[in-house]
Amino acid sequence: MTQTARVAINGYGVIGKRVADAVALQDDMELVGVADVMHDYRIRVAVERGYPVHASTPESRAEMEAARIPVAGTLDDLLSRADVVVDCTPKKVGVQNRPRYAEAGVKSIWQGGEKHEVAGYSFVAQVNYEGAVGRDSARVVSCNTTALSRISHALHRHGWVKRVRAVLLRRGTDPWESHENGMINTVIPETKVPSHQGPDARTVLPDLDITTVAGAGPYNLSHIHFAMIETTRPVSLDELRDALWDAPRVAFVRATDGVVALNSVIELMRDLDRPRGDMWEVAVWEDALAADEREVYLTFQVHNEAIVVPETIDCVRALTGIEPDGAASIEKTDAAMGIAKAFLPATTQPVEHLAGAEVGHPGMGAVRAAHVGFRETGFKGSEEPTDPWSV
Repeated sequence: MTQTARVAINGYGVIGKRVADAVALQDDMELVGVADVMHDYRIRVAVERGYPVHASTPESRAEMEAARIPVAGTLDDLLSRADVVVDCTPKKVGVQNRPRYAEAGVKSIWQGGEKHEVAGYSFVAQVNYEGAVGRDSARVVSCNTTALSRISHALHRHGWVKRVRAVLLRRGTDPWESHENGMINTVIPETKVPSHQGPDARTVLPDLDITTVAGAGPYNLSHIHFAMIETTRPVSLDELRDALWDAPRVAFVRATDGVVALNSVIELMRDLDRPRGDMWEVAVWEDALAADEREVYLTFQVHNEAIVVPETIDCVRALTGIEPDGAASIEKTDAAMGIAKAFLPATTQPVEHLAGAEVGHPGMGAVRAAHVGFRETGFKGSEEPTDPWSV
């Protein structure tokens, strides 16, 4: 079994560039190169970062070389040096690459824009890591499905979930392309109920009863979800807080701290010197949590550009087998990237830990790590991270 995974990235866009940076941070992975078809500023950034750039097609190679971009070779050359390829190409393009990856004999990871059938296994690290170990391929689910799976699993593992209903308001467009197709002064509802995220969540949690409705609004700073979870018994507010606190890659924000909206959360990430202002965690408004005799209610933010990146890193470890234990991989990824349980640990006390130690689940080590620094670049934590259980 190899101890270092050699990783190729095909598609250096919104997700691909972030995955490449995250791979470069891992001490058990080697980024052997990236591939794309473009020759504008985006791929030029890869050159500046020292990543070997490859052309995904013969036509794109000629265009790159004409634009004076150093081309290390073709996509086939890149695949020949990799153990696993992460396909971050646009929606519906990735599935067309499947025969090429199979012929090259590399393991493959797709993103949530492709259907579940592309790999036959949909992945969220804290939910079903072990089932992906040693597989030839897997699909990291979309940003919204990742968030729904993290939040639902935090309660589902206790046997509390009877039914999940969630309303999703999606951003209108990604920030980098908002000059092309951003909407203004409107909200566009999806007319299909359930929206695709609910059925997609069941590819990760097959026995989850979930219905989602969705729409898109005139903003580009991530998504927001409103979840109403019918419980199998009355769940107190303290129990709800504790279950969320125990869950890896879920962090609280508070309106009472001035974090009152999507833009406030993104500004907080920028102030913490997060790379690109990224938030890999699901941000749950702690002071908006509610519970009654039948249901619990949550409001949370999903940074669509970033949330699937740590899941992709864990999926590399699972497929290649360099780490068979999900909790260990989550802890390793979170430490390398600076994923936090508390965004402001020096001044914001976390809720008291009540029952999480009684229920084993992936990621407990990552939760205890709490607030570790972004290694080598960007956000720096203290040498002795604040332990949320000791405050």
